[in-house]
Amino acid sequence: MGETVNIKWATLGLAAMLGLAAGCNKGATSTNPSTDSSQQGASQSAASQQPAPEPPQPIVVPAGTPITVVLSTTISSRVARPGDEFEATVAEPVIVEGRTAIPKGTHVTGAVVDAKKQGAFKGEADLSVRLTRIEVHGKGYMISSSVHGGREKGKGKRTAVVTGGGAAVGALIGGLAGGGKGAAIGAGVGAGGGLAASGATGGKNVEFPAESRITFKLTEPITIER
Repeated sequence: MGETVNIKWATLGLAAMLGLAAGCNKGATSTNPSTDSSQQGASQSAASQQPAPEPPQPIVVPAGTPITVVLSTTISSRVARPGDEFEATVAEPVIVEGRTAIPKGTHVTGAVVDAKKQGAFKGEADLSVRLTRIEVHGKGYMISSSVHGGREKGKGKRTAVVTGGGAAVGALIGGLAGGGKGAAIGAGVGAGGGLAASGATGGKNVEFPAESRITFKLTEPITIER
């Protein structure tokens, strides 16, 4: 009987000791709320003190840089007038110091500098154009470029004679018609016939067809914001 009581008390004592040990371990591993708050505050403060990343620096495209464009429409000296605008897109990206300043496909606007159709007086056609504006990443920039032009000569001496006017021109027309009687008829035509003939015998006009690739060069630097 006494031995049984002793075993019972020993068992209770052991259980109490195990419970006490478990409580101590739980208390030792518990997290201190105040400590966690201070650590989080320190982390946030350190993050706020880090410098913000620098914004991308502008790219300066120097004068002399070539820009190749593809025309959206045909430009002809027959109908174009100085000041007329035309549209184009950049055919090749413009790279400056390893960075793309002007991407391929960028929208470009240009203007006609001079346009003269094949006429009755000078006998030659002229057409010249340049770039005026470029739009990069939704922002427009006015630009200054070299001039691209072409000239189509007339038919030389014959054009000069035909544009002379008067009875001599009429005689030339009559002579071409068969001489003799034809020349007399032609002489009576006079200046009106000469002007009409000059339009009929003129050369071709200058055309820059749609989809043509034209290379211009910047005459002044431009700064592209990023």
